[in-house]
Amino acid sequence: MAGAVSPSVTAPAGRALNLALATSTSVVCFWAWNSIATLSAFYTQHLHLNPAATGVLVAMPVFVGSLGRIVVGALTDKYGGRAMFTFVLLASIVPILLVAVGGSLDSFALVLGAGVLLGVAGTVFAVGIPFVSAWYEPARRGFATGVFGAGMGGTALAAFLNPRLVAGIGYVPTHLLIAAILAVMAVIIWFRLKEAPGWTRSNAPVVPKLLDAAKTLVTWKLCFLYAVLFGGFVSFATYLPTYLRDVYAFDPSAAGARTAGFALAAVLARPVGGVLADKVGPKPVVIVALAGVAVLAWVVNLQPDGDVPAGLTFVAMAAALGLGTGGVFAWVGVLAPQGKVGSISGVVSAAGGLGGYFPPLIMGATYDAATHSYSIGLLLLVATALAALVFTIFAMQGRTKVKVAPA
Repeated sequence: MAGAVSPSVTAPAGRALNLALATSTSVVCFWAWNSIATLSAFYTQHLHLNPAATGVLVAMPVFVGSLGRIVVGALTDKYGGRAMFTFVLLASIVPILLVAVGGSLDSFALVLGAGVLLGVAGTVFAVGIPFVSAWYEPARRGFATGVFGAGMGGTALAAFLNPRLVAGIGYVPTHLLIAAILAVMAVIIWFRLKEAPGWTRSNAPVVPKLLDAAKTLVTWKLCFLYAVLFGGFVSFATYLPTYLRDVYAFDPSAAGARTAGFALAAVLARPVGGVLADKVGPKPVVIVALAGVAVLAWVVNLQPDGDVPAGLTFVAMAAALGLGTGGVFAWVGVLAPQGKVGSISGVVSAAGGLGGYFPPLIMGATYDAATHSYSIGLLLLVATALAALVFTIFAMQGRTKVKVAPA
């Protein structure tokens, strides 16, 4: 049974360590993946960019990383998490160094091109979901994928540390430090990470596996929901420094600290969403999350005045998005046939990333400089969340029974 763990193995030795290593890898990769977005103010100033150009620069790693997840997820079924985690970490080093060169030369083209290559760091999610799912029995995969999903806390690290590192040690040394951390993590993963007992390589060709995943109706249902929820998180996490600068006039360090708080709230809520989905089913978790996103996006649109009201609104929004992403991927862990978890999770996580690609472009294109307003983009989020809420209520099944499907 490819990519599966034997039902008789309920608590294999080392699974907590391997879950921790996988999550740590995700943290480092998310840090690298968001390195351009968290320094958007730096690029806007030094490269003389307008909001639309900044939106393109910020969104490019998201776009490429999203598409790359489709292939990387299928390759994880074939080569395993150890090899693919190591590959993603090492492959992220070169674009980080190119970003450093491009920024130091004030070259928009070079930073943009490096951002395309940096998308590889965002594919880490498609490696981790099948890897940690293989370590845990179906009834606890919501917990496992939720904990691994907390690795998106690398976004919080990037938002908090990068502006401060640039101010403290310089732009190029900051990127050299990130590259060094990627290299160290790759060595640790290669020598310490282990595949789950019972996991076997899937030798099925990649393209047919992806086509098979695409033929599964539940794949597309989950793609839509994940595009709204994880896409909402990615778009807020990447564009929030720019938003806070334009609407609330925060400097890069202050905007970065608040963006880190936003990301941290989502990180903490994601495993909660996974655990709740294990206990009460994913559907009520996702319904509550989408309702919260719709209401809170409307409140954000009203531009609440004062640091506390605005801050609480964004933290609540992050918690709703994190809760929902944990719920959706609990559905993936249960509904995906064993041996196809990698390919299906790759497609679904790609949809989530693509969901985070377009909002920054829309926000940049619809920004009203005269009123410092992003109302159009936020109201579109309200409408999308409401559509997803209706879809979840009427098109998704209720509490999901754990079933072990044939490979």
